[in-house]
Amino acid sequence: MTYYTYRAEWSDDYCQYLGMCLEFKGRYATALTPHQAIERVEQMVAKELEELADLGLDPPPSLTDRRYSGNFAVRTSRVLHERLTIEAAEQGVSLNQWVSYKLAGRPVPNGFDELFD
Repeated sequence: MTYYTYRAEWSDDYCQYLGMCLEFKGRYATALTPHQAIERVEQMVAKELEELADLGLDPPPSLTDRRYSGNFAVRTSRVLHERLTIEAAEQGVSLNQWVSYKLAGRPVPNGFDELFD
């Protein structure tokens, strides 16, 4: 069974909650509660999955069923690369560890190295 990623958020434009499925771009439903909005978009996705199956087409891959490696490349300026390298050295951690914490928006805890073993 494939599990898709659903979100509900308030829409000032519609004055209702907007339910969406991240794997099905442009598919959304509105409702008075977040739960109802997600239920409605789930119904839309279920119908679209049936249509795709009838046509012999593959549905979009699920974000939640995917296995992530934990690696991705980021290109940045030389100036930012230098600044981050210096910050990491000041903290006594590797550049990789420092960037991971910066991306997560978390402060560097005590026992920092143990988190990445």
